[in-house]
Amino acid sequence: MISDLGKVRNIGISAHVDSGKTTLTERVLFYTNRIHAIHDVRGKDGVGAKMDSMELERERGITIASAATYCAWRDHHISIIDTPGHVDFTIEVERALRVLDGAILVLCAVAGVQSQSFTVDRQMRRYSVPRLAFINKCDRTGADPLRVKEQLREQLGLNPVMMQLPIGIADEFSGIVDLVTMKAYRFKGAFGEELKEESIPAEMQEQAAAAREEMLDAASMFSDDLMEAMLEERVTDELIRDAIRQATIGNKLLPVFVGSAYKNAGVQPLLDGVVDYLPDPRDVKNFAVALDNGDEEVEIASDPNGPMVALAFKLEDGRYGQLTYLRVYQGMMRRDQFVFNTRTGRKHKVGRLVRMHADEMEEIQEAGPGDIVAMFGVDCNSGDTFTDGKLNVAMNQIHVPEPVISLSIVPVHREAEAKMAKALRRFTREDPTFRVAVDPESSETIVSGMGELHLEVYLERMKREYGAEVEVSPPQVAYREALGTRAKFDYTHKKQTGGAGQYGRVVGYVEPTEEGDFAFEDKTKGGVIPTQFMPAVQFGFRSMMAKGLLLGFPVVNVRVVVVDGKHHAVDSSEMAFKETARGAWRSVFHEAKPRILEPIMRTVIEGPSEFGGTVLTTLIQRRGSIIGSQEDGKFTRIEAEVPLAEMFGYATALRSATQGKAEFTMEFARYLKVPVSISEELIRKAEKRSKAKGK
Repeated sequence: MISDLGKVRNIGISAHVDSGKTTLTERVLFYTNRIHAIHDVRGKDGVGAKMDSMELERERGITIASAATYCAWRDHHISIIDTPGHVDFTIEVERALRVLDGAILVLCAVAGVQSQSFTVDRQMRRYSVPRLAFINKCDRTGADPLRVKEQLREQLGLNPVMMQLPIGIADEFSGIVDLVTMKAYRFKGAFGEELKEESIPAEMQEQAAAAREEMLDAASMFSDDLMEAMLEERVTDELIRDAIRQATIGNKLLPVFVGSAYKNAGVQPLLDGVVDYLPDPRDVKNFAVALDNGDEEVEIASDPNGPMVALAFKLEDGRYGQLTYLRVYQGMMRRDQFVFNTRTGRKHKVGRLVRMHADEMEEIQEAGPGDIVAMFGVDCNSGDTFTDGKLNVAMNQIHVPEPVISLSIVPVHREAEAKMAKALRRFTREDPTFRVAVDPESSETIVSGMGELHLEVYLERMKREYGAEVEVSPPQVAYREALGTRAKFDYTHKKQTGGAGQYGRVVGYVEPTEEGDFAFEDKTKGGVIPTQFMPAVQFGFRSMMAKGLLLGFPVVNVRVVVVDGKHHAVDSSEMAFKETARGAWRSVFHEAKPRILEPIMRTVIEGPSEFGGTVLTTLIQRRGSIIGSQEDGKFTRIEAEVPLAEMFGYATALRSATQGKAEFTMEFARYLKVPVSISEELIRKAEKRSKAKGK
């Protein structure tokens, strides 16, 4: 356990995909002596980056699951969570930021602020996470860190301040100038492990002085002590660091560092920045809901002597059962201790307590405030709060975005069915954005997620880890069938098979109605159909509503009126009149000019105003009706109604059209008539399927 909380830092490394997060983490682990060799992200050497321990991650060269590790720098204990960049795995970033005290926002010096930078910034703001910015890849052609700094101001609305300047750029990048110490640093040795301090190059003296002045002006806005010292010309490095630290913790300033992780340059000064400017657990206020006191919010202090409170933020299916990642906020958690899940009220024994180093574990006996650890064999859900029983509280929950894409999956053979079920159970427990449902109408298994890549990875994992092969297809749209006009029926049912036969006759009409899905009215007179048989007539008509005669979907908004009929003293029965009603429906259905209705989704798209016109085009191309739009500064919000059938693949199309900077939500609004051309196509396809089954 770390006794001095002032020497604890819990940080996440987040960015747009391919900005160099995992490469940066690999260098951090190397310089802090947690690993003794540097490996490539894509695993060309057969090893791969330490934090990408999953085989799929090494093959694709991307981070899929967040990974936790820890290291030491300048006698400080630093817990690190390396998170994915793809928007499809956004929940990994979401739950990491929920339990971290600070973060490093990595940006590419060439591409600058990219689509996922917006998403990560929103997530950091949601949990008020103080951050540093690291402008990576300064060695690449087209790199311009100062342009990226301005993008942070203009596009993300942050208050960035350069802590360093690059010496040279692109091919000529050779080191950094530290604007606090006003020294230049070059990175020597095979892996940049040797820092050579020297004077600032003559040609950069003027630029460095101007940049330092700008930094001091920005920092002094949040520190009276620094402002006084500037007026009296007695500024010290310590005063600057204190001012920038307080402004960073208050989310008023964003210190910006530069370098190239791949070329082993700028990582050690960034680690100094983590120690100097990011908060320790005592600097961050954490709150929980008091479950016994009307959900009143209470503060959870980073006190090792207080009642124990910990939050489970991530689950994994490990070799020894469920592995639960925890952040301890208050009190002490010890091995063999009993803990209580405040959601279920269940009591559990902590059998094994470990610190994670990617896929490796180090056994520990106890953990205190600020510790990020894991325990084995405790059945719980992501987001559960554990206490020692002295408090009954729930930590504020992790924000879980709604899935935006769905697929239908079918096991290829019977053996794969049980394996598929087992895999789905595990994946839904691990990932709250991966949802599984069975469509009650089509009995299809529908999996939903954050994007095509998200679902593709889970289907591949299902095959590799469980041997469950499945066939994939887009889920069927839940169409409805309805009548177009009133039509009369006069139907007689006769059946004679020896002994008592079946006889019934019904006369009346069917028509569309808005009074619910099915209405029935008896207007017969004189007992032409005996009263005891009328419920059977109603049942017969109602039973035909479940499956229409066009596509086989439920029929809605139907009114049936019976005005006349006939019965037989011997051959009429409830069964006979049920069949009579069914026959009457079949005889009249096509005369009533049936039509197909489709589900219409109320869709809301939010993104930068510059893409407003492009978004409108994508909606109109999908038969969307625009309800309205609002512009709020640099962001626009568009509401539309779009047929569900047109929304498959829209997540990918929207990302492509807006450089990934827009996102959407949708919910069911109503059913509307399908255009004639599409209706005819749907009927043709249904007839084809029917003929194929007949063969």
